[in-house]
Amino acid sequence: MKHIAAALIATTLAAPAFAGGLSQPVTEPAVAPPVATVAPVRADGDWGGFYAGGQFGFAGVAANGNNGDGALAGLQAGYRWDLGRTVLGIEGDWSKANADLTTPGDKLDDIARLKLSAGYDLGRTLVYATAGAAQASATIGGADLSDSGWFAGIGADYALNDRWTIGGEVLSNRFDNFDNSGVNLETTTATIRAGFRF
Repeated sequence: MKHIAAALIATTLAAPAFAGGLSQPVTEPAVAPPVATVAPVRADGDWGGFYAGGQFGFAGVAANGNNGDGALAGLQAGYRWDLGRTVLGIEGDWSKANADLTTPGDKLDDIARLKLSAGYDLGRTLVYATAGAAQASATIGGADLSDSGWFAGIGADYALNDRWTIGGEVLSNRFDNFDNSGVNLETTTATIRAGFRF
């Protein structure tokens, strides 16, 4: 009887040690790695702000049949407002010209313009139309003349990165009765432009 009681006591004491032996291990739920969120890319670029740069190109000049052509180079600076797909701007430019006319000594000396522009944002490319007031100096009939007129044209800029752009512009410039000389001066300029955006 003592042996049976001792066996029952031993079994009772050992039972807690085996109580968890057959239970299933608890598995932790798998944690998914965080998903990186990517900001949506704008279909349009950011063309707003101040910019400045340089230009060089070609000028074709006509003054009552006294025609010619030559090179020109200069500077430009302006500001653009980016309204989404529409980009509005104002710019001033000045170019020194070396465009000789057929009459010896007659030439286009320089041209400056105050421009208003309206463009369409294609992302890294901006295409635009521009028009405004122009001022030119020329030697005609041996006299140094200067007068104001108007111009209109088209252009495009391409963003190389957030700061630098390259582009081109073609402008038709008109000066009626240039400096009361009786000469209608016309010049078409085509330039390659480089700019830095601030």
